[in-house]
Amino acid sequence: MKAFILAETEAQSRALCRGARVFADDVEVISPGQPYEGLPADVVWQIDYPADGMAEDITETVIELFKAEVPDRVLVEPTRRNKLIIGRVAAALGTSVIPDVIEFTDDGAVVHLVYGGLAHCREKALGPTAIFLVNTSAFEKSDDTGSPELRQLDFRAPKHAIKRLNMSDNERSSVDLGVAERVVGIGRGVAKEEDIAPIRVLAEKLSAELGCTRPIAEGEKWLPRETYIGVSGAMLSPDIYCAIGVSGQVQHTVGINRAKKIIAINKDKSAPIFKQADLGIVGDLYKVVPALTEILS
Repeated sequence: MKAFILAETEAQSRALCRGARVFADDVEVISPGQPYEGLPADVVWQIDYPADGMAEDITETVIELFKAEVPDRVLVEPTRRNKLIIGRVAAALGTSVIPDVIEFTDDGAVVHLVYGGLAHCREKALGPTAIFLVNTSAFEKSDDTGSPELRQLDFRAPKHAIKRLNMSDNERSSVDLGVAERVVGIGRGVAKEEDIAPIRVLAEKLSAELGCTRPIAEGEKWLPRETYIGVSGAMLSPDIYCAIGVSGQVQHTVGINRAKKIIAINKDKSAPIFKQADLGIVGDLYKVVPALTEILS
């Protein structure tokens, strides 16, 4: 079986390569621009698009590559850019994309989230090429390395290229929450942006990464969007998830339900998060967080 990988981040490139190796004897990576070094793959296809162009313009090139190579499965990191690329590729190939995949079964089927994560659906793709948007929690973090063959692929300009008008700096998190072993998540219980500082200290004591609910990232913009956990955000499978000031609405909890242990801190004893927590602390986070930090120190 031949599997192709399309990922933006190095961590997910390695994780998807490792996951694909379970069912594929040939793993190949598509790399728009300079590829990551030492990926555990057999082949890396490098596509150098114009310097003033956009990575999304590799779509026509990828379509021709898939027509020639006919991969059995394509595993895609579900970023905004990759969704644009692979959606158009799937349409050109006459196939569809199965999103939010969390598990690959031995009989060739997959389990993926439906209804905003409220349920799981088991499906099997038909046709020669199956395309999956794979949640970051589907496979374990991998430090595997390899020496793949590098193949240069000629860029095929699209009929209607994306025109870049300007560029601006955007704060991005270097953290990949999907492969983090410990995560501290904050919610609307945190009243002000400056109140995040002591929680960062606690996260450091726990050797944990910092994430948040959607309102914190997209409403208040206190943290980068990449740290938003839940529907259309990061899907986690850490050893420990600590929710601080998180109410526990389903839009968030679908992103943490694969955590091995969940700890919740909330002053509202009726908060839904306690129904999912293994350990709950009913108390004011402004008192509990400093106390825990002192104990851990």
